[in-house]
Amino acid sequence: MRTRDHDGVSVTTKPRPVVLSAYCKGCGRCIASCIKGSLQLGTEINRESGLLPIVFDPEACNGCALCFDACPEPFALLPENDEAVASGLLSALSGIPAAPAVATTPSEPASDRRIPLPAREPLVVKGTAAAAIGALLAGCRHVFGYPITPSTEGAELMAKVQPALGGMFVQAVSEVATVNMMYGSGGAGQRCMTFTSSPGFSLMLEGISYMIGSEVPGVFVDIMRGGPGLGNIAPEQADIKLACQGLGHGNTHGIVLAPATPQEMLDLTMLAFELAFRYRNPVVVLGDGYLGQITGKVELPSFMVEPGLPDWAVFGDRSHRENLICSIDLDELDLEQRNLRLDDKYASMTAHEQRADCYRCEDADVLLVATNTPAQLAKGAVAELRERGVRAGLFRPITVWPFPVDLLRPLLDRSPEVVVVEASSGQLEDELRLAVSHAGLATPRLSHVRRMGGVLPSADEIVEHVSSLEEVA
Repeated sequence: MRTRDHDGVSVTTKPRPVVLSAYCKGCGRCIASCIKGSLQLGTEINRESGLLPIVFDPEACNGCALCFDACPEPFALLPENDEAVASGLLSALSGIPAAPAVATTPSEPASDRRIPLPAREPLVVKGTAAAAIGALLAGCRHVFGYPITPSTEGAELMAKVQPALGGMFVQAVSEVATVNMMYGSGGAGQRCMTFTSSPGFSLMLEGISYMIGSEVPGVFVDIMRGGPGLGNIAPEQADIKLACQGLGHGNTHGIVLAPATPQEMLDLTMLAFELAFRYRNPVVVLGDGYLGQITGKVELPSFMVEPGLPDWAVFGDRSHRENLICSIDLDELDLEQRNLRLDDKYASMTAHEQRADCYRCEDADVLLVATNTPAQLAKGAVAELRERGVRAGLFRPITVWPFPVDLLRPLLDRSPEVVVVEASSGQLEDELRLAVSHAGLATPRLSHVRRMGGVLPSADEIVEHVSSLEEVA
């Protein structure tokens, strides 16, 4: 920000914060970061949010900007005269255009279009907010959901943003209603999504199976928490089994993406929409409770997507071209043919969509396999083990289904010890074993480090386990 001093000389001053009270949850992180005491918790409830936002004393502020990095909400605390404050929420997301008005004449099929975005400073946001921003940049303007911890912040952000973009957020009466609203929106060729967590995801499975059978796209961001039953709200990887092998009854599969950082929450949510429409199939973004709530720096991409209208869509006007969205085949042979077509689709997903990240795997004698937040802890363990002279590496599946066995295969040729690190009772290990078996590979020497109930495996536990293997060897 540039101003002029008393002599008319142009000088640079540091921007001071502006509080957007409707977006502030009063968490106090900015207060803790302020060494001048210019930020305090307010005493008046904001009518829009029902919360106590912070208040700002500009006289005490020295413009250090630490509060901007401390704030976990994308639009609660912004620099004065920032384009986001001057031009509103749309500019805060680098010029995302509003959704087009509903057509009064029959809509014609159209291809997606990429729109370049100007460079912008990184955002510091929670993982759930990062996924919401990724969905917005992917062209999603239809969001349905039912609040459930620890995923609710993503839905909250969408509820605030979508009306300003010409989109919609509908809080359904239940998760069952949510998934059926997605069925209708996706069937109309619209990019739609929901945020949920483990018990809510369970309730959606019947509707997901309908979407798969009818070949309807949609994105499900599932922030996993402890189970079974209501369990607790702490992080666990308890939904890998559901997402990979249990998306409803019958012959059902969907691509399952497993981010490990807030940046990947944004990037993989954008990718999820691309894959959902490429294969006309639901896609699951599978995070854990810690990842959903952790705050991190997120770089925005250089483009956003302006979605078109697929030619198979039933858009609700005369242009639906006699399309039909349906999963009912009363004739047995017809239903068998539908399942064979689904099998062909799953085979194409398996052949083309396997993704993984390898860290120091090229010479690894001990190969850690982990995803989501446990992968970050395993990465730290690799560094510690390397310092101890143990050649350890980390294989991190980014697609949990299809499991990236083709990328794992050359690493197994070294016959390393394989240690599966996970916050569940073996659900990730089961996916590895199943993929290795289907690929016709010999099962490697396997062991594991597991925690459950919301407890994450620690780097020290991983190092101790691998060290015990070395001693036995």
